[in-house]
Amino acid sequence: MKNILIIGAGKSSSYLIKYLLEKSNNENLRLTIGDICTENADLMIQNHKNAKSILLDVFNLEQRQKLIKKSDLVISMLPARFHVEVAKDCISFGKHMVTASYISKEMKALDKAAKEKGLVFMNEIGVDPGIDHMSAMQIIDQIKGIGGKMLLFESFTGGLVAPENDNNLWNYKFTWNPRNVVLAGQGGAAMFIQEGTYKYIPYHKLFRRTEFLNINGSGNYEAYANRDSLKYRSIYGLDGIPTMYRGTIRKVGFSRAWNIFVQLGMTDDSYTIQNSESMSYRDFVNLFLAYSPSDSVELKLRSYLNIDQDDLMWAKLIELDLFNPTKKIKLKNATPAQILQKILEDSWTLEEKEKDMIVMQHLFGYEINGEKKQIESSLVVKGENQNYTAMAKTVGLPVAIAALKILQGEIKTPGVQLPISKEVYEPILKELKEHGVHFIEKNTSYLGYNPNVG
Repeated sequence: MKNILIIGAGKSSSYLIKYLLEKSNNENLRLTIGDICTENADLMIQNHKNAKSILLDVFNLEQRQKLIKKSDLVISMLPARFHVEVAKDCISFGKHMVTASYISKEMKALDKAAKEKGLVFMNEIGVDPGIDHMSAMQIIDQIKGIGGKMLLFESFTGGLVAPENDNNLWNYKFTWNPRNVVLAGQGGAAMFIQEGTYKYIPYHKLFRRTEFLNINGSGNYEAYANRDSLKYRSIYGLDGIPTMYRGTIRKVGFSRAWNIFVQLGMTDDSYTIQNSESMSYRDFVNLFLAYSPSDSVELKLRSYLNIDQDDLMWAKLIELDLFNPTKKIKLKNATPAQILQKILEDSWTLEEKEKDMIVMQHLFGYEINGEKKQIESSLVVKGENQNYTAMAKTVGLPVAIAALKILQGEIKTPGVQLPISKEVYEPILKELKEHGVHFIEKNTSYLGYNPNVG
């Protein structure tokens, strides 16, 4: 019996648990799912004989260590900041570990200890990061394998609402952690390189510098730059590449409207607002506008942002009920970002039968035998419903497949790592394809410099 401890049973865990339960009889697996509330886990388990849910406070050292000690592998679906304490216990008790989160400095510091104990600590094995890494490295390795020289790599990913349920003016609903959406792009300038020219976009300009995309006939999109594209040159073995750009996909028009919140200061998470629990949505908006004894909140906002009353941007704000004087925030000592998140969740939550969609596109430009070529690789995945989402599928399945292949000994290179080696990406991408998660590749004309990015 191989014991897998899953810590956290949130939105991204449904396919993860489903996959492992389906494999549990043949692979002799036993799942323990720990969370601060067992309701979600119980719904996913459905009384399966090879799984149990338990109440787990990850800060309860004795309980956490007892569970980790009994396991063969730990999957942490916690917020990224909580992984390290779990990882340290895995080092102490000699247990493999898998997470979907970016590798933090604290996690990276455990690399030597993990290698000394022969432990695989697989990170960044969700969708983005995760499937983006694996699918990119597969083609980069193929291009290098035929003697090609990489000139360009651009990669874009977005979690969106499926077209059949795209029923609001923002063309968007939350399919993952809403807090991460509200805080996206903060913490430093976005950095990338275009035709050998370094580019830096400060946060307050980020959502007005977008690139336009058409992804495999699924529609027109825009993308804003991710925070640091430059570090992936060394990670992907592309140190000398002239163009490297990674971005987040939204439907056209989203970024321009989102920029309103940025310019007002509503995405700020650095301070709290007094008496926020008793404020109305209208009061909240008025906090960021100049005082006027006569002008309405609506008039002040339109004047400040130079928005006409018949502008689509204005209609998007009205749709969110931002100017409602009776709707209360009901969050005590909240930051602007927390309040904005609460307001958006009122409008952007998937209904029970609604579907989301993951879209991803890579562009690979390379030179071989003096000729410049380009490959476009794209992925479109739709969810089933509110619980079995495309986001949960593309995050949970790679995590689950990696965990099983570590236990089976197919993935065995020890250390703190992300899935960029052939040992990892080849079997996982092959199995993902069996689950309908696969890329469509086509050769296109080499475009080189893109004025929308540069």
